[in-house]
Amino acid sequence: MNAHKEKPLSYEPERMLHNTDIAKNTLVLILAGGRGSRLYEMTDRRSKPAVYFGGNWRIIDFTLSNCLNSNLLKIGVITQYEAHSLLRHLQHAWSFMPRERGQFVDMLPARQQIDESMWYRGTADAVWQNVPIMKEHYKPKYVLILAGDHIYKMDYMQMLRDHIYSGAKCTVGCIEVKRSEAKEFGIMAVNENLKVQEFVEKPADPPAMREKPDHSLASMGIYVFDADYLYQALEEEVVSENTHHDFGKDVIPRALEDGVLYAHPFERSCMGRNAEGSIYWRDVGTLDSYWRAHMDLVTEHPQLNLFDRNWPVIGLPTQPMPAKFFYKDRNCRTLDNSLVSGGCLITDAQISSSVLFDRVTVNEDSVIDSAVILPGVYIGRNCHLKNCIIERNCVIPDGMKIGINPEEDAKRFRTSSSGEVVLVTPAMLERLALEEKTKAAVQEQVEKGDYLI
Repeated sequence: MNAHKEKPLSYEPERMLHNTDIAKNTLVLILAGGRGSRLYEMTDRRSKPAVYFGGNWRIIDFTLSNCLNSNLLKIGVITQYEAHSLLRHLQHAWSFMPRERGQFVDMLPARQQIDESMWYRGTADAVWQNVPIMKEHYKPKYVLILAGDHIYKMDYMQMLRDHIYSGAKCTVGCIEVKRSEAKEFGIMAVNENLKVQEFVEKPADPPAMREKPDHSLASMGIYVFDADYLYQALEEEVVSENTHHDFGKDVIPRALEDGVLYAHPFERSCMGRNAEGSIYWRDVGTLDSYWRAHMDLVTEHPQLNLFDRNWPVIGLPTQPMPAKFFYKDRNCRTLDNSLVSGGCLITDAQISSSVLFDRVTVNEDSVIDSAVILPGVYIGRNCHLKNCIIERNCVIPDGMKIGINPEEDAKRFRTSSSGEVVLVTPAMLERLALEEKTKAAVQEQVEKGDYLI
């Protein structure tokens, strides 16, 4: 193990670091090529970072907004799976930064650079295949590597300052999680100076925190590297016989072995807290977690403040016209604890604890409760939608009930692993309509005596 002199845990000298110089020498790489298979049909034609979130954004907008608010404006987005929706969003929403000032959001799709059959083989390989571009065009001193599929607010500049002062070659962002849930993360143990002493990827028996035995310290998939160290580590990793081409399984353990790995507690740089002051970070990689994260937004005191002008979330606001509400009975309480985007038309409908994206139409006597309704959805009369996610451009026919009868929902649509949430897509509705049409046609023939049973 290489000797590495630790600095005492004190952050006073960070005031001497100039943010402008750090930003000028930092390249941000956002890993946005993942499919997100546990979101099922929601990611059939878009990658997970391109999935809609919060009534007005895509998931990747939270990571990009963190970069913008942290004054880190040299950004590359690495894409692979079903990238068209994401690339289109980046072009339309994030092309405003002036390149003549050294600010950009560059798109780095998989380009089969090794051979014609080789795409990105893992997170580390995705960065490795872009090293020639990094050296030739960007020339960074520090590289900040982020995931593009989490919901949180974070000051990355603070993490960079801590990285530089500690003398680390690699710093990993970390968050406290319950030990019972730690099996899904890379887990680390640190000393009093936050130097990492142990790192285990998705362990069956997660190491506990010394001061909190029922909690573990989990990797957030956020890394800061000295560029030269990153190049060297990737060069050695790519020729290793037993590599997984992955940061958590290969590169981070190597930094631990070299004695240059430090942790950065999210608590130090979190810019999004709830009313009680607790930090907020969510992986919305399942139907249940995606739906629950939206429910976090519509409580009396939201877990994440989307209206914070001090740390705004930037995206591509779509508001072709104002939202319109028309009620004949003005004494009826019909809208409660919900987010409703522009262009929505609500007529004599009850809406509670729901998130409606733009251009949603809800007709008379329909009830929407604890639902996430994506753009362009049309909901007919006398419908009842509860605990569901309705994909964009769905047409819900009059009288349809979703989230009311679990057995019926399981036959017609996609239900989450917990059985609590129902996903509805246009293809599911088309299949259901075809089945009902066929059934009606058979019934008509039976009644006419033209069909032999």
